[in-house]
Amino acid sequence: MLPQRSGPGRWRRFRVRGSPAITPTRTKEKLMNTKLIAAACGAFLTVAVLAGCSTPSGGARQVPGAENGGGSSSATSSTHNAADVAFAMNMVVHHQQAIEMSDMLLAKQGVDPRVAELASKIKDAQGPEIDTMNSWLSGWGQSSDMSGMHHGDGMMSQADMTALQNATGAEAGSLFLTQMVEHHEGAIDMAKAEVQNGRNPDAVALAHRIVTDQTAEIATMQSMLAGG
Repeated sequence: MLPQRSGPGRWRRFRVRGSPAITPTRTKEKLMNTKLIAAACGAFLTVAVLAGCSTPSGGARQVPGAENGGGSSSATSSTHNAADVAFAMNMVVHHQQAIEMSDMLLAKQGVDPRVAELASKIKDAQGPEIDTMNSWLSGWGQSSDMSGMHHGDGMMSQADMTALQNATGAEAGSLFLTQMVEHHEGAIDMAKAEVQNGRNPDAVALAHRIVTDQTAEIATMQSMLAGG
């Protein structure tokens, strides 16, 4: 607004066309708009930063190996030493004989159902473990080898296997339990050596599980042999 004189000693304000009047109300509105724009920009930047820092797929952080259901990642699988290789090689063969013994028993008639159930349980547990250990050996550029195995590892001799093959009924069940106790004791010794000397975390974890599971099975078999 520019002042304009109107009459003697009197002035009045007039508006310049095309130029809005500057009033306290308009100044206040402009400041409020500026604050709103600044707040909106700040919120946008906050969302952008949070989005950039969030983890993929809904936010759960991926643990190496977790995507394989507890199996190892390629980095974990490559971490091994000679003790891991020896454990996997020898335990594969050891498990294979346990399954062969179980198959012999399950093919017989007149066997105590509890003994047959135990034989089935041994097969179900050790079959997948063989597959797991063979996959490790393949990844390590190794293969299962029986050269390191001997009777002292709890392995049955050929004469032992023949005796089990020829046994029948209750005698077969009793012989199976006696042999499998010795077989399990050998496996536990091998597993304990892996726990002490192994480097691969998955192999050591399997060794721990073998010690736990087969110790419990030995107690069950000894109870059966005692007539329990």
